[in-house]
Amino acid sequence: MDKALKGLLWKRGDWAAYFGLLANNLTNLLTMASLLLFVVGFPDDMVYGRIVPAFGLSIFLASMAYGYFGYKLAKTSGRLDVTALPSGPSAPSIFTVTFLVILPVYQQTNNAQFAFQIALVWCFFEALILIAGSFLGDFIRKMVPRTVLLSCLSGLGLLLLAMNPMLQSFETPVVAFVVLIIIFINWFGKSPIFKKIPTGFLLLAVGTALAWIFGLQSPEAITAALHTLGFNPPEVHVVSLFQGIPHALPYLASAVPLGLANYIFDLENIESAHAAGDSYNTRKVMLGNGIASSIGAFAGNPFPVTVYIGHAGWKSIGAGIGYTVASGLSMLIIALFGIGALLLAVIPVVAIVPILVYVGVVTANQVVRETPKIEVPVIFITLFPWIANWALSLANNVLTAAQTTAAKVGIDTLSAKGVYYNGLVHLGNGAPPSSIMWGSIAIFAILNRPLRAATFAVIAAGLSLFGIIHAPTVGFAQEALMPFVYAYLMVAALFVYKHFADRNDPEKQLAASEA
Repeated sequence: MDKALKGLLWKRGDWAAYFGLLANNLTNLLTMASLLLFVVGFPDDMVYGRIVPAFGLSIFLASMAYGYFGYKLAKTSGRLDVTALPSGPSAPSIFTVTFLVILPVYQQTNNAQFAFQIALVWCFFEALILIAGSFLGDFIRKMVPRTVLLSCLSGLGLLLLAMNPMLQSFETPVVAFVVLIIIFINWFGKSPIFKKIPTGFLLLAVGTALAWIFGLQSPEAITAALHTLGFNPPEVHVVSLFQGIPHALPYLASAVPLGLANYIFDLENIESAHAAGDSYNTRKVMLGNGIASSIGAFAGNPFPVTVYIGHAGWKSIGAGIGYTVASGLSMLIIALFGIGALLLAVIPVVAIVPILVYVGVVTANQVVRETPKIEVPVIFITLFPWIANWALSLANNVLTAAQTTAAKVGIDTLSAKGVYYNGLVHLGNGAPPSSIMWGSIAIFAILNRPLRAATFAVIAAGLSLFGIIHAPTVGFAQEALMPFVYAYLMVAALFVYKHFADRNDPEKQLAASEA
C-alpha cells in the first residue's frame, strides 16, 4: 500500500491544478504588494523584505499541513483518489486589512512601522478566531444543512473566484477565448484535444504564445522584474506584534466579521471536499489554518490563510496531493527570492485566469448535483448576498477611482439611476454569514421545520444587532440596523406561530409524522 500511496504525491492532474492554484496565489501576492507599495506607500524594503517572505511562509505551512492531512486520509481509507485541500491567503482580507487597518493608521501617523505592528495584531486576532472556532466547526456543519453550505460556496466561487477572471478574459479575447475553449473540450468534455499533452501545460503554452504574438507582453517588463530579485528570509516580529496590541483595539472591530467570514469559508470548503468524497477532520484543518496564520503574523505577515476554494474543481481534473504541496513550496521560493513579478512578466495572467473560471463553475455545479429538487430554490437565495457583495465592491471601486463617494453623489441620485446603494450596503456587507442565515431560513421554511427556521431568524437578529451582517462596521444597535433586528424577530415570531398552528392541524401532523 505504501508503494501505491507514493503515486498520490504526483499525478497527471496535479500539473493543471498546480498551475491554477499557483496562479491564484501569485496574483494575490502581487495584488497585496501593489496595494502596500502604491496605495499605502510602504517602503520597498518593508514590503519585499518583511511582508512578502512571511506571506509565502504562511501559505507554505498551510499547504504542508493539507498535504499531510491528504496523505493520512489516503492511508487510513486505503483510497488512491484522495485530493488534498488547496491553500491560499484570504483574498478579502488583503483588501480589508489594507483599507480598514493599514491605510488609515499610516495616514494618521505617517509611521509605517506602527501601521505594520497594528496589522500584525489584526492578523493574529483573526488566527485566534480560527483556532477557537475549530472546536465548534463540526457542530456548525451538523446544524447547517449541506445544501446551504454548498450553495453559499457556489456564490463565493462564481462571484469572488470566477467573475473577475471572466471579465479579464473578455478584455483580452485573443488569448483567453482559445484557452477557455480548450478547458471546455478537455475538462468539461469527454474527447480531449492533444491528448498526449497535459492540459495544464497546454493551457499555459498556448496562452503564453498568443500573448507574446499579439504583443500583450513586453521584454521591458522582464528587465524591470529582474530588479525585484534577491534573497529575503522571513524575520521574527514577536516584539513588534506585542508592541502593537495596546494600540490595535480600535481596529479589531473589523476583524470580527472578517474572522467569521474566514471561518465560514473554511467550513464551506471542508463541506465541499466532504461532498466530493474527501472527509477531512474539521478541527484539524481549522487549527492548521489558525496556527499557520499565527506563525505568519509573528514572521511579519498581516494576512491570514484559509482553505482555498476549488477542491471539487481540482479533484475533477484528477489532482491528488502533490499540487497543493508544490504550490505552497513554490510560493515560499517565489516570496523568498522575489521572483513573482518575473514569472508574470513571462507568463501572462490572462493565460491562467480561465482555469479559475473553470474551478468556479465546477464549485457551483457541485451544489446542483448534491441538492434534492425541493431544495433547489435555496441555491439562488444564497446567491443574492454574494451578488450584492460583488456589486458593492465594484461600485465602491468606481466611486473611489472617480475620487468621490456615494454620500457626495447622493443616495437618491444613485437610486434614480437604478443603483440602490443602500440595498447593496445592507445585503452585500457580511455576505458569508448573511448567506448562511438566509439559506437556512429558506430551507427550513421549505422543509416545514418552523422552529429551526425561527432559530436562525433570531441568530440573524443578533448578528444584525452587533453589526456583523448588513453593516460595513461592527457596532451595537446601530440606528440603520434596528429595522433589520425588528424584521428578523417578526420573521421568528411568524415561524413560531406556524409551529403551533401546525400542531393543531391533524393533516399537517400526519404529514410531519410521515416525513
